[in-house]
Parts: sequence; C-alpha cells; structure tokens
Amino acid sequence: MKKILVVQSSARQEGSLTREYTAQLVRQIEAANPGSWVVTRDLGAEPIPHLDGTLLGGWMKPAEEQTEEERAAAARSGQLIDELLASDIVVIGSSMYNFGITSTLKSWFDHVLLAGRTFKYTENGPVGLAGDRKVYVVTARGGRYAGTPIDFQEPYIRQLLGFIGIQDVEFVNVEGQALGEEEAAKGRAEADQALAAIA
Repeated sequence: MKKILVVQSSARQEGSLTREYTAQLVRQIEAANPGSWVVTRDLGAEPIPHLDGTLLGGWMKPAEEQTEEERAAAARSGQLIDELLASDIVVIGSSMYNFGITSTLKSWFDHVLLAGRTFKYTENGPVGLAGDRKVYVVTARGGRYAGTPIDFQEPYIRQLLGFIGIQDVEFVNVEGQALGEEEAAKGRAEADQALAAIA
C-alpha cells in the first residue's frame, strides 16, 4: 500500500494534458500497489495564497503575538507539509506557463519549504528532511524544451525538491503541443512511452 499525494497546477480543468497524464500515472501506481490511498491538492481549482506578510508572521512571530489570520496561515502551511510528509509517492502536474511553473505551484512550494519541517540549517549548510519519497513530475509544453538551456521548469523543480532532500525525481514531458499536429502527436507518443516504462 502506498500513500500518494497528487498536486495539480494546471489552470484548466478541461483539456489539460498534465491532468490527463497525471491521472493515468496515478492509475498505474494504484494498480501496482493495491489498497493505496490518494490525496489530491488541486491548485487550479483551489489556489493557495501567495507568500505574504501574514504567512511570514505565522511562521516567525511568537504565538502570543500572532493575529488570528497569521495563525490560520501557519496552520494551512502545516497541513500542506503534513500531506507531503505523509506521502510515499508525490505526483505533480506542472503545466509550463511562460517558460516556468505556474504561480500556484510556486505558492505550494513556498508553503512546504519551511525550516524545521522540511529542511534544517546546520553548520555545514541546509539539510533536507523530506527525502524519503519518490516524486514524478508530469509537464505539458507547447515547444520542445527538455535538455535545452531554456528549460527553466525541470531544473527549478529539481532544485526545490533537492533542497528538502528529495532526489528520486522522474519527469514525464508531453512536449511539442503547439508545433503542429505531427509534432504534438509525437510528443504524446513519447509521453506514453515514458509512462509505459514507469509501469
């Protein structure tokens, strides 16, 4: 049995390839691990507030000095971290918008990268505390970016996950979706092969 956390970040509920391929991947994981349970955090349907002074106050102020809003913001962050730390497998659907990740996914990372919970500072630098899990990242892209200098999405996500100790990260890229019908079909076929290899 596996505990699977699914983080969806596409702004679209319909016609989203990240949602389609993420759902397919989750079905595969469930089929291979009967009895698994899934928690879905849909950032497109229910965006998390961006990092602001209220959340920082909830993190940094003594409890007796916090406002009600600051306590609520810290509790929300704590819930998101608890979901991450309870998981064995994380599946992230990350659409590429303007060469990067969605602002909603950035906000999720801003909530879960917290000193003392998912990483700690030591004399030798930061040490990740959330490393004991597998992460799959499904991306959808209009062009072809994997392995090029303008793929800012994959290196950034790897850096964020690596900072909290997660090194076992695998990407499934659905590329070329705005390059014409032939290239789009090729990109989907490549993603299908990547999913088959995972299975």
